[in-house]
Amino acid sequence: MKDKRILYVSSEVIPYLPETEISSMSFEAPRMVNNNNGQIRIFMPRYGNINERRHQLHEVIRLSGMNLVINDLDMPLIIKVASIPKERMQVYFIDNEDYFKRKATYADEDGNYFSDNDERAIFFAKGVIETVKKLNWSPDIIHVHGWLASFLPLYLRNYYGNEPLFENSKIVTSVYNQGFTGTLNEEVGDKIRFDAIDDEAIAHLDTPTFENVMKIAIDNSDALIMGSEDISEELVSYIGGIDKPVLPFQHKEDVEREYIEFYKSKVLSEESEE
Repeated sequence: MKDKRILYVSSEVIPYLPETEISSMSFEAPRMVNNNNGQIRIFMPRYGNINERRHQLHEVIRLSGMNLVINDLDMPLIIKVASIPKERMQVYFIDNEDYFKRKATYADEDGNYFSDNDERAIFFAKGVIETVKKLNWSPDIIHVHGWLASFLPLYLRNYYGNEPLFENSKIVTSVYNQGFTGTLNEEVGDKIRFDAIDDEAIAHLDTPTFENVMKIAIDNSDALIMGSEDISEELVSYIGGIDKPVLPFQHKEDVEREYIEFYKSKVLSEESEE
């Protein structure tokens, strides 16, 4: 992986949130690339339940300040950064007072999912891409983890489809069984259409369940990784019906060897085949 650039975009990363399959792998995967002489960037949302003082987050003024248009509203983008202790890794945080100030990740204390999770996901996707553009950092691979990050492949392939910085970037999406119940706001399709993304690209979002949101990410990815051992039959069947490289679920002791090999032989190798 020497000098290869990999952008990790995740809804959760330890040590900033509790350990789950998503937050753990969003830490382990970039660490292994770092240890194999690759270059990494990590992005996640700055939820209000992240302790900024303890984790020493600070705003990056040169990257903050732009507004992102979400459903015809200007929403200010704030970028913060922190370093993971004992690791040579920085994490960039996408922040906005309206979307991420609340002291929770996806749901309130009664377990009710936030009605604007769809807009938070759109803001996160666009915020990451706009920030990477400001960094002028062209990734070889973009690896997406978690459903709140799952609109990034859609936006990168459609809304930012002519952006030279990402012209050769390959998108890998890890699919987990950590989702949500019910649906996102049923107007999410209209909000994405506002960005001139056509109906065909978001057909699954007529009913924005967790599985259908993930299908959007799968459709716009170049390769897939099974991040959980037990994934819904609906997603397993959908993935089985597409012609894309898929890495089966890997236990922790095998992750470094198998992920590095998958990146090299199944993701980056496609560049020479085209």
